[in-house]
Amino acid sequence: MEKLAITIAGEITLSNDPGGSMKKWREIFGISQIELAEHLKVSPSTISDYEGGRRKSPGIGVISRFVNALIEMDMQRGGKIVKQLMKDFEPSEEAFDIHEFYGAVNANEFAKKIKAVCVANQAKLKETVIYGYTLIDSLKVIIEVPVHEYMHLYGRTPERALIFKKVVNGRSPMIAVKIGRFSTDMKPAIVVLHGPKDPNKIDEVAIKIAESERIPLLVCNTPIYEIKQALKEYEV
Repeated sequence: MEKLAITIAGEITLSNDPGGSMKKWREIFGISQIELAEHLKVSPSTISDYEGGRRKSPGIGVISRFVNALIEMDMQRGGKIVKQLMKDFEPSEEAFDIHEFYGAVNANEFAKKIKAVCVANQAKLKETVIYGYTLIDSLKVIIEVPVHEYMHLYGRTPERALIFKKVVNGRSPMIAVKIGRFSTDMKPAIVVLHGPKDPNKIDEVAIKIAESERIPLLVCNTPIYEIKQALKEYEV
């Protein structure tokens, strides 16, 4: 359920109309403004103001409470909506694995932790910070996840590293990043290509895309379980 909560919260946070997105999800769960307000111990007008855009955009804390309340209330009713949503999201969950950090991590430090080599935009690593990373099964994402759902790869924020697994030369992942930006207007802070044995043989198109998008491009062969272990200290 944690991934479901992160997915919903991420969509609301990254939406151009957070209030409208909050209303959409409340209605999907079949919960009235009054019921939700009682659960959150706020006035119904507070919920109405957020959904109607009469209050400033909600922060991560408000959105987290909102999403958790929807899930908790549905589970109290038997969990019908939660179970259906988790079933609907199952292919995506297999295709990628989201990890959130408790604070900002410098990109240079991140690269050292996972023993990665930078092949594009080395200078930008110094000024880049990330708040999490997503492990991605390259083939499954490209084949199974619709482009308009690429926003789910970004969890709570696009200021993160996308680590593409099972990469040969890097062209397909970088094309996916490029297409995803046009579809979602989002791009990652860092891209990591996991698998290529020789950093000097990364596809030229992949490097050109990274340079044009100003995204630091890293190459890494550290086993995935070691990457997870090395980054665990930063996680929420």
